[in-house]
Amino acid sequence: MLVFLQIENIAVVERAEIEPGEHFSVLTGETGAGKSIVIDAINAVLGERMPRDLIRSGETRATVSACFSPLAPSVTAWLEENGYEPDEDGSLIIRRSLSADGKNLCRVGDRPISVSLLKSLGALLVNIHGQHDSQQLLDEHSHLKYLDGFAANTAIFEDYKSKYETLRSIRRDIEKHSMGEEEKALRADALRRRIDEVESAELEAGEEEDLTARRSVLRNAQKLSDAVDEGFFALYGGDDSLGACALVKDAADALAGAVIDDPSLSELSIKLNDLKFAAEDAAEELRDLRGSYDFSPEEADEVESRLELIHGLEKRYGASVENILASLDAWKKELEEIEFSDEALQKLKKQEEKALSDAKAAADRLHKSRVVAGTALAGAVEKELAELDMPRVKFEVQIDEAEMGATGADSVRFLISANPGEAAKPISRIASGGELSRIMLAMKSVLVASDEVATLIFDEVDAGVSGRAAQRVAEKLAAIGRNRQVLCVSHLPQLAAMGDCQLLVEKNERAGRTFTSVTTLEGEAREREIARIIGGDEITDTILGSARELIDAASRYKEKL
Repeated sequence: MLVFLQIENIAVVERAEIEPGEHFSVLTGETGAGKSIVIDAINAVLGERMPRDLIRSGETRATVSACFSPLAPSVTAWLEENGYEPDEDGSLIIRRSLSADGKNLCRVGDRPISVSLLKSLGALLVNIHGQHDSQQLLDEHSHLKYLDGFAANTAIFEDYKSKYETLRSIRRDIEKHSMGEEEKALRADALRRRIDEVESAELEAGEEEDLTARRSVLRNAQKLSDAVDEGFFALYGGDDSLGACALVKDAADALAGAVIDDPSLSELSIKLNDLKFAAEDAAEELRDLRGSYDFSPEEADEVESRLELIHGLEKRYGASVENILASLDAWKKELEEIEFSDEALQKLKKQEEKALSDAKAAADRLHKSRVVAGTALAGAVEKELAELDMPRVKFEVQIDEAEMGATGADSVRFLISANPGEAAKPISRIASGGELSRIMLAMKSVLVASDEVATLIFDEVDAGVSGRAAQRVAEKLAAIGRNRQVLCVSHLPQLAAMGDCQLLVEKNERAGRTFTSVTTLEGEAREREIARIIGGDEITDTILGSARELIDAASRYKEKL
């Protein structure tokens, strides 16, 4: 659960430290005081979007830190799987900061984490329910998701998805092989022309580079030949002069005889001998090179023609010889598929029959699991609605056959009958705003029973409810809070009084700047805040007495839980 939350420089919050209770905590405060900022901060530390305009005006960085403890088995398993670990005391600290230049830093413990990974971890730590969640009930596309979440049919659903994707893959291959005969003939002719043209060129990998280098040599043959000749004669000499080889040999021979008289000349003699051999080797290499620079106009024409052919093929079929050769293999494979497409098509159609049968069987198993879950969900939601002062509402899960798709072959929608004797109709046509809030709370109450998320946050789940209905919502949240940590943003006195911990979000002004603070309320301060919610600015003794009565009644109710 969420043990500690620290907010720095988020919107009008300069610094706030929040310690929600382990059961049912309520955030109250005037409209606009900044309660939504607390929810935004929690969302940020859970990996949701953190826009730069959240940074407090005049500051360069905003930071949110949260500590969670104890951790559910699903959380510890996720940490181990992804290479993270909790602190030595078993707690988990998450920090997220955003700088004015858009730099986003997230850490789990002392290790950095990506926003996408943080989001998947956050989903295991906290479940946030806002007003838009109630609106999702009006979107019948979301009803299937809720039903599957209750059914816990992940294995059956994944089996169906795998079989359906196999069917789709086979059908894509069938479509590819099902082109018309005329189209196949045209494509085959085009492929054969390409294959013949490239194969007749007899291309070799690396050939273009070798030809380009040889062309450079041929274009500079005379200059290269002159340089080699000049170097050769400088080393070997000619009729009228001695070359370097002969002169170095004479020096080596002269020093060899002198070594006898002066052994200190031995090292220099060795150097001269090495130099003599090196000069002779270089002269031999130059002599061998002289023939390679013989200019041949015919060879130059052949090299130019070959390069022109290669460049033409590259322009039409690829950026390099290697790309053309790769395309050649692909063309041959495609031509083979076309030539044997009829046979391949028959095989694919047989595969499709089996894949369709497998997918239908998997869809049927999924359908049966949803039917069973739908009956159970309807009963569980009706029980919760009765506790939320909607005892006569009938809730139905209607499952109709639909075209097979990514989510199965079912169309699911939730229906309600608000009054006895009336036919059940879609929620969007029947439910008021207050009813939507309670139906959504009932759904959440049922769904959380099957997951391990320890912390539930309700952002104004009491929208549209008042009086006795508000009291029932407060009682339901308190009941959920016996087994889970619940944090609720509310404007209703019944919910505020029912909380085990009440946090006041308050906006003040100091030195011309607006500051929002979060304070834990107890005793008289709590009574006055609940009295403010009941009666506004005019807090009379009577209203204070009503606040005390609400708190006392709530305490008596919670003792029975």
